[in-house]
Amino acid sequence: MKNIVVCVKQVPNTDKVEFDWEKGVLIRENIDSIMNPDDQHAIELALSFKEKYGGKITVITLGPAKAEEILWEAYAYGVDDCILISDESFSGSDTLITTKILSRCITKLGEIDGIVVVSSLSSVVDSDDLSRTSNSISAK
Repeated sequence: MKNIVVCVKQVPNTDKVEFDWEKGVLIRENIDSIMNPDDQHAIELALSFKEKYGGKITVITLGPAKAEEILWEAYAYGVDDCILISDESFSGSDTLITTKILSRCITKLGEIDGIVVVSSLSSVVDSDDLSRTSNSISAK
């Protein structure tokens, strides 16, 4: 069976975001979180791949328990399985650590079902360096 993996990220809804210019950070309190828009497109691509070639779609996200919200959204799109990787020790992980965690999860899935396609973060609305994660995952 073909296994299609899509990595997604929960990000702040930038329609309602405020910025702390002194600290140089987003003010995340009281901001709704959404699935990163490019990740929605990746899910749609995976669904069309599944329709054409068959298989199973698994969505993975790394984040706090609240990130489960975007996994329910992924189920609503029609994916088969979702995985939330969540641990307080992962909080604030940089690109390298995020890549290693996601890569190990994908490797484990490959040992179980075999991986055919991995679609990952291409750009994110809350960071300018996390887009490197997808390139790093594909290189693993």
